[in-house]
Amino acid sequence: MRALLVDHSTPSGLRLGETDDPEPAPHQALVRVTATSLNFAEVSHVISQAPDNTVLGWDAAGVVERAAADGSGPAAGTTVVTLGASGGWAELRAVDTGALGAVAGHADPGALSTIPVAGATALRALRRFGSLLGKRVMVTGATGGVGRYAVQLARFGGAHVIASTSAPEAQGDDLRALGAHEVIAGPEHAETFVDAVVDCVGGPQRVEAFGKLASRGFLVAVGQVTQEPEQFPPGAFFAGANDRSIVTFTLQDGVPPGPELTWLAERVAAGDLHPSISWRGGWERADEAVAARLGRSFRGKAVLDITPASGTAGN
Repeated sequence: MRALLVDHSTPSGLRLGETDDPEPAPHQALVRVTATSLNFAEVSHVISQAPDNTVLGWDAAGVVERAAADGSGPAAGTTVVTLGASGGWAELRAVDTGALGAVAGHADPGALSTIPVAGATALRALRRFGSLLGKRVMVTGATGGVGRYAVQLARFGGAHVIASTSAPEAQGDDLRALGAHEVIAGPEHAETFVDAVVDCVGGPQRVEAFGKLASRGFLVAVGQVTQEPEQFPPGAFFAGANDRSIVTFTLQDGVPPGPELTWLAERVAAGDLHPSISWRGGWERADEAVAARLGRSFRGKAVLDITPASGTAGN
């Protein structure tokens, strides 16, 4: 099969080449991948640390080519969205049936491929807050992949959504269209205290966002884009400091994400959630996509279409 292989001699660290087909375990479905999305952490850290000829890729969407031998998961021919630690940047992917979501009918595979890491992270982070109805929820880094899904899902759950971004003038209309009630230039600009924060940024913004929590407020730390330390002021965690909480987050918590991927995929397919694709092309343009992702030349998600050997790059 063809795949994007790690090759540290190329500008992107990737090259389109040939490798062996995966051999699914009994509990895995064999999926023919038609689209994948790039996460910033993959292109900024994972590629550089992986050995040559490795097939990476967390997010992918496609069609089940061969159902799992143990009878679990969807039948052959089903459109699916998949999540895994590797293997998404290839024509074929062996996926645990608990880590794929099925979609009835036609859906754009590029849109579905934006869901696994970004969508599932946003959904699980927001679930840590319990009911969102009537709560004031702040999302930092709101124009990123996780942030955009978090804004939409928080609004979907009945929250008053405050989107924090470094460019509110340029991104404000876009974020309001996704569901934000307010768009601010940073947590310190929030006019009132909030009940919950999904923090996708880290560093000083995490400290500022924590300081904006109301009594019994809750912050979930899902990202560390800045790579800067968090230096909290003296007394920030002392008893009596409004009983606020901050918790870490991991998507790999041992709970199969299949049901959540299915729910999210159904919402995207129905148009209830917007995938926020900002860059899209065939996987022959991987160098361009990685450079754009690293250069932060766009907000939202980058999608690579897995074109047939005789196909041409998409737009």
